[in-house]
Amino acid sequence: MEFMVAVFIFSASATITPGPNNIMLMTSGLNFGAYRSLPHYLGVCIGFPIMVMLIGLGFGFLFARFPVLHNLIQIIGILYLLYLSWLIANAAPSTLDAKQTKPFSFFQAVLFQWVNPKAWIMATGAVAAFTSGGSDIFIQILLIALTFLIVAFPCTAIWLFFGVWLKKIFKNPSHQKIFNIAMASLLILSITPTAYDLIKDFMA
Repeated sequence: MEFMVAVFIFSASATITPGPNNIMLMTSGLNFGAYRSLPHYLGVCIGFPIMVMLIGLGFGFLFARFPVLHNLIQIIGILYLLYLSWLIANAAPSTLDAKQTKPFSFFQAVLFQWVNPKAWIMATGAVAAFTSGGSDIFIQILLIALTFLIVAFPCTAIWLFFGVWLKKIFKNPSHQKIFNIAMASLLILSITPTAYDLIKDFMA
């Protein structure tokens, strides 16, 4: 239960925070409307969990061959998430006026995940921080990917359907600062159980 709560908090806070996917979806919603942006929206919602699964399977193979690597990758994952939290908390007001000539297709949005720095940080960080190794690692990876799939639809829909409203809010630097600090705090909270377990293991 604690595992699922931590994964849910991380996936929701990481998915809803500003990033290339959300900024592009919001811009697409503003420029082309929700219907024309639907393939882009679905590509993000489905493409990222696929990325998590593929990265997770690669990690699973490495963990099975070299179990000692898991703690190292876990630490790297936590550092990644702390760095992401710092970036979010200190982010400057976003520039949201970029124009596109046409909305992304489904497959363009799926492929975009692999060149999206935030997606890499989220996927590798989630797999490293929330898997414990062992024979059930593939079930853990599947649960992480399914959680991202579930939270992606409502979290990214906020940016798509309420883009104009969010754009007005983010024009106020103080509002964006409060929002960013809150999301960064949730990211840190989500990795606390994993960090605590690592500390216990090293002190044992």
